Amino acid sequence: MKLTKNIKLNPNTEQTLYLSDTTNLYIKTVNELLTSFNNGNNTKITSKDVDASLPSCLKNNCINDAKSIYKKYKKDLKKDDNKKLPTLKKKIAIWNNQNYKINYNDNFISFPVWINNKSTIIKVHAELINIDKLKTNKLGTMRILLKNNKWYAQISYHEEEMINGDTVNIMGIDLGLKVPAVCVSGTGNTKFIGNGRKNKYLRRYNNIRRKKLGSLKKINAIKKSKDKERRVMSDIDHKISRKVVNFAVKEKVEIIRLEKLANISKATRTSRKNNQNLHSWAFYRMQKYIEYKASLVGIKVDYVDPHNTSKMCPCCGKLNKTKTRNYKCKCGYQGHRDRVGALNIRNSFNFKNVPELYGKSIVA
Repeated sequence: MKLTKNIKLNPNTEQTLYLSDTTNLYIKTVNELLTSFNNGNNTKITSKDVDASLPSCLKNNCINDAKSIYKKYKKDLKKDDNKKLPTLKKKIAIWNNQNYKINYNDNFISFPVWINNKSTIIKVHAELINIDKLKTNKLGTMRILLKNNKWYAQISYHEEEMINGDTVNIMGIDLGLKVPAVCVSGTGNTKFIGNGRKNKYLRRYNNIRRKKLGSLKKINAIKKSKDKERRVMSDIDHKISRKVVNFAVKEKVEIIRLEKLANISKATRTSRKNNQNLHSWAFYRMQKYIEYKASLVGIKVDYVDPHNTSKMCPCCGKLNKTKTRNYKCKCGYQGHRDRVGALNIRNSFNFKNVPELYGKSIVA
């Protein structure tokens, strides 16, 4: 599980200038690369191709950031022709875990910056408080940024979860069409959230209406209809995600588990009746709403492989196919198919060794 630790930095006057120059130039370089990519220049470049007074490790991260942002921009551009090329403004720079060191004894973090036309390592005093997890887990990237006129280092680390139902309360969430969100907490309590039939009706109604408007050549009315539908569906997703996080808070959940739903619209087969409904539903948006609201209340979000989560029995681990919402296994277990998916998502670290925890069902 990937987590982040915020550490306050106390640079001296000279180091403050180095940090300010480095973060400003980092953002400027990323923005220049974005403009270059957008003008049709080759994205396959190396640090030698980047003309900036930065260490090569930072140049490489500038390239990676620019590529990632540009890729997302091109994807968004297919949905919205008026999408503008993003411009980064916040002071920030990123070092890989090979390019910085934490000295826990003397309370400083060392990393390279550009000084007098060469890469030079500086040692910045850091308030290393409650950093035991940084010592015992694998470290990731370090982001240094300016916030409220104070410098912070955000260090990511990968924590191996000590999965135990008595010590870690994990909630699994199965996202779907019939029921937008099915949540199962570590105690087995379940909550069905949202009305998939209503969402499906709204989409069909708007699609039929736009077809009629199209035959009448009312282009502006079609655009207004699309904008309205997008706002309505976004509002519905906001309300569902709020209920999900409220339930997690009530159940004292520490980790929320979601399916990694990359390319779900391509990988999933469905009937013609549901095809448009599946492809238009914003799985990614719902996940981001949940992730954002969970972070505000201190709940971590983890993503797991969704393979066979709706087929595997949470008791014995056998795979069973079902055409209805009622899941049955030869071992005697039966339950709602979406709840089975949520259970398996929650227990995804080891399906066979984590038996079902029976609890009451709550319907929103």
